Amino acid sequence: MSGNHYKGHEVSCCIKYFIFGFNILFWVSSCAWVTCGVLSNLSSITDLGGLDPVWLFMVVGGVMFILGFAGCIGALRENTFLLKFFSVFLGIIFFLELTTGVLAFVFKDWIKDQLNLFINNNIRAYRDDIDLQNLIDFTQEYWECCGAFGADDWNLNIYFNCTDGNPSREKCGVPFSCCTKDPAEDVINTQCGYDIRAKPQKDYINVKGCVPQFEKWLQDNLTLVAGIFIGVALLQIFGICLAQNLVSDIEAVRASW
Repeated sequence: MSGNHYKGHEVSCCIKYFIFGFNILFWVSSCAWVTCGVLSNLSSITDLGGLDPVWLFMVVGGVMFILGFAGCIGALRENTFLLKFFSVFLGIIFFLELTTGVLAFVFKDWIKDQLNLFINNNIRAYRDDIDLQNLIDFTQEYWECCGAFGADDWNLNIYFNCTDGNPSREKCGVPFSCCTKDPAEDVINTQCGYDIRAKPQKDYINVKGCVPQFEKWLQDNLTLVAGIFIGVALLQIFGICLAQNLVSDIEAVRASW
């Protein structure tokens, strides 16, 4: 459309194409979310009361894709319905995130129990899936922890428990990711955790659990975590404001016809 038809009103091209670029992020994020390489193994990592978590990822990715589509097409085609749809659902997502944050603070003890249950369930299945095994090893190495609340949590695994009938060579041991690192070693000793819990000396493994270490990490990085959440929230509010501004411009132009 030519600006001559607007009689003093015009749609801001800057806002229009900024919204388009903003929603490209939704498309890219949704594609990355849905096609993430761990999806094929996510069911072995955890479950949500019988609900396959892959479907949860698919639903979230689908919603992000639809929102990105509505925002992009709505901005390019100056479609007020799609722009309103985008801003309303982005507002709903913002409200849900805010509610989740408040509930997480109120029910932090329940979340701590669920994290403990999550880790212990995955300890039991440690040798069942290579991706799960790598995830647990990465977690224990990164947070310098072992088990949910301590190394003895590995009694839950049939290969590492200390029962007399356990024929495994890893009996009464822990995965190598529980071992403290020797700076002088260039090669990882994958057998460093063998029989370690059968000995009175445990100086060679991390004795702290991953749940308290995760809590400590959150406390130490509270500013960073809060900054990320605030940044995401501001981006969402900014997107809503841009969409509403563009809707107002489009309606003003149509009213002047």
